[in-house]
Amino acid sequence: MQQRLPSLLDRPIGFAHRGASAHAPENTLEAFALALTLGATGLESDVWLTNDGVPVLDHDGVVRTGLRSRPIAEVPRSQLPRHIPSLVELLDHCGSAYHLSLDLKAEGIGGRVIDVVREAEPELVARTWLCHPRVEVLADLRRLDHDIKLANSTRLERIREGPERRAATLADLGVDALNLFHTDWTGGLTTLLHRFGRAALGWGFEYERQLQAGYRMGLDGVYSDWVDRMMDIYRQELGRPGL
Repeated sequence: MQQRLPSLLDRPIGFAHRGASAHAPENTLEAFALALTLGATGLESDVWLTNDGVPVLDHDGVVRTGLRSRPIAEVPRSQLPRHIPSLVELLDHCGSAYHLSLDLKAEGIGGRVIDVVREAEPELVARTWLCHPRVEVLADLRRLDHDIKLANSTRLERIREGPERRAATLADLGVDALNLFHTDWTGGLTTLLHRFGRAALGWGFEYERQLQAGYRMGLDGVYSDWVDRMMDIYRQELGRPGL
């Protein structure tokens, strides 16, 4: 049995992927609220901008209006299906007692997201993780705000310079975390990230053995559709969850 490696965060985060998406329709206010009821300490979604500049939460970024599908970027907020929440609606509905992870899906959306969170729930800014595959986008966001959390979401095979060089770059730019698919992570890799003071986040953790392995290799946050399963294993491996 693998001995648990230390995490960088005192309280690793259990992120509910698209809300409690194994239990309720994904990316709905119902799914986000249920995730918190089931014990998740973080919520995750993708964020897009409508054509009138409203950040909204959806996975594909395409909606059906009438007889055709249109990108959210071409649709005003008032014409989106009712089940798609805005970021403000999420914050109004769920408050701020959790971490929030948002994949940035529109060009230049990061600054708008920061402004919305800071206005609606200022205490949540320091627990909001903005995720993007391009390091230069994250570097620009760091210059906009010193409190927001930033995560480089990618795959290990796409890090051509190697993980050690990437970790050093993230540290130099003030990017807080590397976010990889669960099969990319090893205990040695989490230890490497922690040596540079960077958090290690992992997505795609759905089964008990995967979750157990993720916690034991010292990950600072895991993402799962199965919130009840994720938090049961969390308590077994790490004790009582918290912020």
